[in-house]
Amino acid sequence: MAHLNPRHGSARHENGRHFHILTLRTWLFKASWVLWTLSFAPLIPVLWLSGRPPRVVRRITRLWARGTLSLLAAWTGIIHRVHGDCHVPLRPALILGNHQSPWETIAALVLFPDLAIIAKQELLKIPVLGWYLRYSPMVIIDRGDTTGSVRSMVAACRDALSDGRSLLIFPEGTRQPVGSPIIFKRGVELLYRTLGLPALVFAHDSGRFWPAGSVLRSGVITVSLLPPIPPGLDAREFFQQSQRMLADEVARLTG
Repeated sequence: MAHLNPRHGSARHENGRHFHILTLRTWLFKASWVLWTLSFAPLIPVLWLSGRPPRVVRRITRLWARGTLSLLAAWTGIIHRVHGDCHVPLRPALILGNHQSPWETIAALVLFPDLAIIAKQELLKIPVLGWYLRYSPMVIIDRGDTTGSVRSMVAACRDALSDGRSLLIFPEGTRQPVGSPIIFKRGVELLYRTLGLPALVFAHDSGRFWPAGSVLRSGVITVSLLPPIPPGLDAREFFQQSQRMLADEVARLTG
């Protein structure tokens, strides 16, 4: 007759209990996040009647982002630390980041001063938040209209730059699980060549704590800002160098 090891049974019990606690904390965070976001809805008519002033909309959006990160820390224990914050651009720059979870989109609004995120059109459909993103304004791309999307993206980027704002793009195009190879979509080198900006690589390991379709795990997200790539490189050289820098740094953070 097989004998059960009481230690194994106890370990399974503790693991199960820990998972249930994480699940509860995840749902409490998500519920409070929804309520926090909805609390900004009453301001929309006021902002609309005031002419939707972009600077005010952006200030309120950053307040929402800071509050979201505070709720995340309070309910799930997820905080972050930044290495290389001396590289935060004082003038407009092209910021390239890896994409593992919703965290980096939210945190970028806090980490970088006056930012325009190059984002998918689907984000505008999010209740309340979509309105603020539209009138911040972010640079919204329509993936169904390739030619028109590129032209409108470049024009919107130039508008953001003229307002003194940096640009953030996730060159992978969509969220990728931890451990996936970093592969850039085409287009980032076009922005680099056309806009003539220095490029800052923004790496993190958020997917370790906010994995897709799972509970959130407490811990410290590490953010690494690498020395900027100067403008004026050959587009292909820039593409390869920036992709390699981001891949190497993400591998170091998640390895």
